[in-house]
Amino acid sequence: MTLNNTISIKPFLTVNDGKKALDFYVAAFGATEKAKYELSNGKISAELAIENASFFIGDEEPEFGNLSPKTESDSPVRLILTTPNADELFDQALKFGATEICPMTTEEEWRIGKLKDPFGHIWEIGYVL
Repeated sequence: MTLNNTISIKPFLTVNDGKKALDFYVAAFGATEKAKYELSNGKISAELAIENASFFIGDEEPEFGNLSPKTESDSPVRLILTTPNADELFDQALKFGATEICPMTTEEEWRIGKLKDPFGHIWEIGYVL
């Protein structure tokens, strides 16, 4: 047996409406669905990818302490998505319901903008110049 020694960290975003969140991330960021798990209570959990960056989403499960930023408070975690399509994805996210925090700007060696998705998660989208 060969072990995969690759180390990775994948964020798991807890949301208050998994099906709506799945639709948003696909439409706004061009995410693809890698796997989707339907739970017995109508909630979902899914693994998504934006280009080659994977992350998970899932409905709230208060009984396990999994609350979304919409329920609990603003999230202290920010997601940084680096992609050559930053301007396009930023505009697309706004079109599908994200809220602009900081417009796309060029700062030092970065082209970057910051927004909050409809589920309370903060995204910084940009690329190194």
